[in-house]
Amino acid sequence: MPDLPTPQDATEAALFSECWDAVLAYADLCTSGSTAATQLGREAFAHGIREARAAEAGPVRGTARRPARLPRIPLLLTSVRTTAAAWEEEGQGHKLDPDLRLWLNSDKAARYTGPPLQRPLALRGLRDLQQADAELLWFTEVEALPLSVVARRLGLDPAGAAEELQQVRTLFRDRCHRNHLDTPMDARCRSYARLLDAVTRSSAAETPGDLSRHLATCVQCAEAAACLRLHGGALPGALAGGVIGWGGLAYLERRRRAAEVRLGTGRPGSADKAAGEPEDGEQKARVARNGLLVAAVLVSVLALGVSLMPFGGGDDDLGAPGTDRQPVADPAPPLPSAPSLPPATSKPADRTTQDTKQPEKSGKPEGRNRHTEPQGTSSPTERTEPDESGDPVCRVEYDLVNQWPDGFQATVTVTSAESLDAWRVAWSFRDGQKVGQMWDASVSQNGSRVTATAADYNKSVPAGGNLAFGFLASWHGKNSPPYDFELNGHACAKGS
Repeated sequence: MPDLPTPQDATEAALFSECWDAVLAYADLCTSGSTAATQLGREAFAHGIREARAAEAGPVRGTARRPARLPRIPLLLTSVRTTAAAWEEEGQGHKLDPDLRLWLNSDKAARYTGPPLQRPLALRGLRDLQQADAELLWFTEVEALPLSVVARRLGLDPAGAAEELQQVRTLFRDRCHRNHLDTPMDARCRSYARLLDAVTRSSAAETPGDLSRHLATCVQCAEAAACLRLHGGALPGALAGGVIGWGGLAYLERRRRAAEVRLGTGRPGSADKAAGEPEDGEQKARVARNGLLVAAVLVSVLALGVSLMPFGGGDDDLGAPGTDRQPVADPAPPLPSAPSLPPATSKPADRTTQDTKQPEKSGKPEGRNRHTEPQGTSSPTERTEPDESGDPVCRVEYDLVNQWPDGFQATVTVTSAESLDAWRVAWSFRDGQKVGQMWDASVSQNGSRVTATAADYNKSVPAGGNLAFGFLASWHGKNSPPYDFELNGHACAKGS
């Protein structure tokens, strides 16, 4: 499996971060598991970056026209599709999604690699745009980034970005219309071509009945209508489906959810934050909300503990961290900010020792333990360490995928012994590493402690199944592996 290319400079490192996030999101749709998704993503990313660099370094045809090519993100997404097709041909199709395999062996896939005039209009129209125009269109319509963020990224004047975007949309429509007229088509489609152009130019124009019936039965003309109609919200789907192909609409929805999580849609001022900028205000808002959730959960857990415990040593059983989806009655992992107090005569103990020591003394005031509540479990303590008797609750594998002078990329794979409806993985860094971006999970970091929370689409994990996510982070001086991994508050053993 090839290593990911090393960024050539800081600008390319930031671009790699964004591109890899998109590549892995689509690779996950194309495969049957997280391990295969990472493998497919790495192969496609390495191939696509080499292709992009070769195109950028190649000679320019003439003085006024650049070679037609896609922006980096759609170029890398098509590389994922191409790599998946190569897997199918090489006998690795069992790693791919079954629906994708059917699509790869159909006439639909052949359109993307066949004669240029037969390829989808959106793909041809995007390639015909200048690089900056194509990037502006893709970032706003498909990646769902706020226009102010895209303007700063592309060096545009934020005040005129909306007008610039409208001009690019119109230019894209004109390119698609020209390509539609150049496409070989039968006489019936040809008779509707100019009428289709007129009807889609205005939102007030009504579609004649005969044209409407034709669009319901002709895929080629229906695709053209989606590209030509700039109003009504059809353009993002036309771009994603026409450029990516299989899974385009699913990728579009996934990127919209990721943008909402990453940029905090609905919070004042957060839409103007560029990806990768410090999000201190957003972090404070998230901490404040989590604090309220913690308070509500603690009150409920305290009431439950008082009603269930036969002894009086549960007055400090307030260790449930605030989560967005965990029911109050679920077992509560320890709260890092409130360690239990050891007996007055004992020596200081670390958090792990306090969590598991002397459950039989729970009735004594000096033996108070945060985790002695029954909470629906049969064990006296809620957390078990991997070196105790019995199988561990989870096993974790940390993979340093790539590293450069001031940054690195890593993946985390956790195997859970029990089925999960939601998950939260936490760990600590030794050398001050800072996570900048994460995919397939949302991230928060408090000092050296990092917490990754499941996305909406991968919350459920079967018993014995894996959950996986990746991230990009910075480091200085030393980059030791993380330690103290926990899954929903339970300590994890290292993978074998």
